[in-house]
Amino acid sequence: MDFSLTEEQTAIQASFRAFAEREIRPIAADLDKNPRFPTEIFRSIGALGFYRMRYPEPDGLGLDMISYVLAVEEIARHSLAVAAVCSMQSLMGTSFVQRHAKGDVRERILGPALRGELVGTICMTEPDAGSDLLSMSTRAVQDGERWLISGRKTWITSAPAADFFTVFARTSKDSLSTFLVERGAAGLDVGRAIDKMGVKASITSEVSFDNTPATCILGEVGSGIKSLRPLLSDIRVMTAALALGVGRGAFEDAAAYARERRQFGKAIGDFQAIQLHLAEMCTDLEAARRLTQWAAWRSDCGLDNADQAAMAKLFASEAAQRVCDHASRVMASYGYSSDYAVERYLRDARFTLIGGGTSEILKINIAKGLAK
Repeated sequence: MDFSLTEEQTAIQASFRAFAEREIRPIAADLDKNPRFPTEIFRSIGALGFYRMRYPEPDGLGLDMISYVLAVEEIARHSLAVAAVCSMQSLMGTSFVQRHAKGDVRERILGPALRGELVGTICMTEPDAGSDLLSMSTRAVQDGERWLISGRKTWITSAPAADFFTVFARTSKDSLSTFLVERGAAGLDVGRAIDKMGVKASITSEVSFDNTPATCILGEVGSGIKSLRPLLSDIRVMTAALALGVGRGAFEDAAAYARERRQFGKAIGDFQAIQLHLAEMCTDLEAARRLTQWAAWRSDCGLDNADQAAMAKLFASEAAQRVCDHASRVMASYGYSSDYAVERYLRDARFTLIGGGTSEILKINIAKGLAK
């Protein structure tokens, strides 16, 4: 494939880069020290059209996956937490509504959500069900014309701020279905925020359902896993872009520090030991970018993308750990200080090892692909 960007893609990249530098960078450290849902910036990113990028017209802008990952990287460059919240909204939080909601429900929820006026999230993970979705215990039973949901979910991104929830629940022994539940529904309880190592402004909570009535079912009964599959590859490519963004932030900050910090009469960047760190960082990031854009390109071409998305996410997330560690070493004591962003990047980058599938699960999936 041709890795050169089109004029439109370059313009999108420049637009989000300028926005992130102007609007996200000044508040990123405070969002980490005083964790809260970033309401204002969330809405501003909606005004940029970010939540509409991946959806076809008339709901969305019908843009390609490469454009989307460029925007994700630019947001994550200054705040992985903000990028995680906004990426949830742009893919998992609104996807099932965009594909399956009808009538007044669609009109009332989808448009405002894509403008950033309503917050959505997805509820899959449970205390005893993570990668093994079919082991989930949350159930939905039909009661006349409505569905009632009972169970408990955990690690639900944006739950305290969410206006609506896409909920995966068991509807038979061997199948899952997806449902729309709106804030205020009877029996819906959003629990305490989970105290995390990083991405602290991406507020994450438990959510429980006690005979909670669903607004509607999203898709056919039993189609939950089937509906998730085409989205899963995009989630992994998106997570690779998140990792690329935070890694690039660490590299750029460390490179700037190496130019400015002087020891023994010259900039530390002139010492070979520091140059070796920077060379490894740059190589990791370039390889991660190529893999991520390759997987995005395959998605745009309508090609089977499961293995390539898994490879991109696996490499980019592991590369982000290495890059952030190198950056901390370059900056030495200052890399350990919360006065500099690299300390936050180092904590935040761990998130990318988990979201979209752990490295171990991804390796197993890639190996299964090879076996085919």
